[in-house]
Amino acid sequence: MGAARILVVDDDRLLRTIMTERLERSGYDVTAAGSLGEARAAIDRFTPDVALLDVKLPDGEGPELLVELVADGETACIMMTAHATVESAVAAVRQGAWDYLEKPFSLDKLEATLVSTLERTALQRELRALREKASLDGTVVGSSPAMEEMMALVERVAPAGTSTVLIEGETGTGKGVIASAIHRMSPRAGGPFVNVTCSALAETLMESELFGHEKGAFTDARTMKRGLVEIADGGTLFLDEIGELSPAVQAKLLRFIEDKRFRRVGGTKDLTVDVRVVAATNRDLESAVRDGSFRDDLYYRLKVLPIRTPSLRERRSDIPALAKTFLGTFNREFGKRIREIAPEAMEILLRYTWPGNVRELRNVMERAVLLADGPVITQAMLPAAIRSPLGPPTPYPTLGAEGFDIEQLERSLLVEALRRAEGNRTGAGRLLGLSRHQIRNRLKKFGLDE
Repeated sequence: MGAARILVVDDDRLLRTIMTERLERSGYDVTAAGSLGEARAAIDRFTPDVALLDVKLPDGEGPELLVELVADGETACIMMTAHATVESAVAAVRQGAWDYLEKPFSLDKLEATLVSTLERTALQRELRALREKASLDGTVVGSSPAMEEMMALVERVAPAGTSTVLIEGETGTGKGVIASAIHRMSPRAGGPFVNVTCSALAETLMESELFGHEKGAFTDARTMKRGLVEIADGGTLFLDEIGELSPAVQAKLLRFIEDKRFRRVGGTKDLTVDVRVVAATNRDLESAVRDGSFRDDLYYRLKVLPIRTPSLRERRSDIPALAKTFLGTFNREFGKRIREIAPEAMEILLRYTWPGNVRELRNVMERAVLLADGPVITQAMLPAAIRSPLGPPTPYPTLGAEGFDIEQLERSLLVEALRRAEGNRTGAGRLLGLSRHQIRNRLKKFGLDE
């Protein structure tokens, strides 16, 4: 990639020259302009990465150009002014400026602000590219508040390249895609991304898979084998379904996370690697800690930077965009030219509760595209379980002269939540704002635990 392109717009010729010379010595490709007209002419020839804009110019004001550049979306702007006030600084930021410099400023301050802005814009471009790449999966498609909040957190978490991250969320919400996103946006992006499914192997095999083994460590250990933590050196180790690890492996993993030291199975020497650990689970680990199936010290060590992937029920406004993304994906895969989803079919997609989340929606759209023999996806191409109406919601009783049994209301809400979550207790708990432990207690209370 070439040098960053900088546009300096200031009517003070001396300051313009000093800034240009300093930035060129630092390796930037600098173009200078003394007015709005000159700046616009320069922008017609090239797109700057950053524009340093004076507020007061001979033929107008810098914020005029700021608005144009923000609308274009390719240039970050830093405002400069000798007439700084809190109000004008806030106004410039609200209009889209990335930062604000009050004259007189030192050249070191100028360069530090420029470096910071370029780093932030690079991260933003990486996030944009990541979202476009991940749109084939569909997980990060959408602009619902829940998705925007999660992706903003990913942006903040990713650069902390050594901190442990725990991704929590229901099955099918794209925890693996988010883990990959964190790796790609971190300083470790050039290193390996090693994905380990913790439920895939038995306890003895899992320890060997993670930490490797020495020759002769057990009957079939004919040669030394490097473990996945060694292979991930310099990169990211993604531990999917971490709640399924046995207590013995949990203990060894905790030691490794704390000091990045481990021993191969059958080994006597400690080995050290530089690895970031990102873990994911669809289990309620807090409940697992309470019932003793998951170590509390490991849980709190993992949950340094927690991220929760929202369920599709929490981001229903994203369903049309997701469905259309999958439609395009499977059009290309199956060589079809389906143009749209019929309104009644889209209404069904919006109404369904999606216990399998984005993964289930993807499968439904794949089936629909395969069945379609025309240019439109109709409701007949959706599975019967999706088309079946959920039925009217449980009516809330009103307080009449005889009153009503409040425990019966609680029982009805519990049954309705379990029905919507298709019997999944964790899902029912989310609908009611209760933990899995609280759901279990209520099931016992009302004789529903069987």
